[in-house]
Amino acid sequence: MSIKVGDTLPRMKLMAVDQDGAHEVQTEDLFRDRTVVLFGVPGAFTPTCSAKHLPGYVQNAEAFAAKGVDLICCVAVNDAFVMSAWAAEQKLNGKVTLLADGSAQFTHAMGLELDLTARGMGVRSQRYALIAQNGKLTYLAVEPPGGFDVSRAESMLEQVGK
Repeated sequence: MSIKVGDTLPRMKLMAVDQDGAHEVQTEDLFRDRTVVLFGVPGAFTPTCSAKHLPGYVQNAEAFAAKGVDLICCVAVNDAFVMSAWAAEQKLNGKVTLLADGSAQFTHAMGLELDLTARGMGVRSQRYALIAQNGKLTYLAVEPPGGFDVSRAESMLEQVGK
């Protein structure tokens, strides 16, 4: 069952990749006392994720901050080494924190997994975006398979502050 508005985001350890490198974070510490936009992608270096999804949030980081967003995070079912390479390739400049969910534990806890085993990719994350305030889910948009609309940065900017 998928997480729903009003629920607390799962509490667990992830690897965060930001301008300081890769380091362990507890989700409750990461989301505490902040407004966070978190978006999930099927995988680092995949076409839509690399060409559109992540770049949209990087390009709109200042607009999110102007609307009161304290942190933008992207989670993918990849290890911290892959996420670090993706961060370097995408030139994030401190605008988005990548979260490595290597074993898909966070994704499973959210109820947002996507089984791509038949396509050779294993269990991944669905494409989604959410807004959380102080660790509580206030808005969730999950894409239909193959979709890229409701989780785009521009769509989420419309939802912030509503």
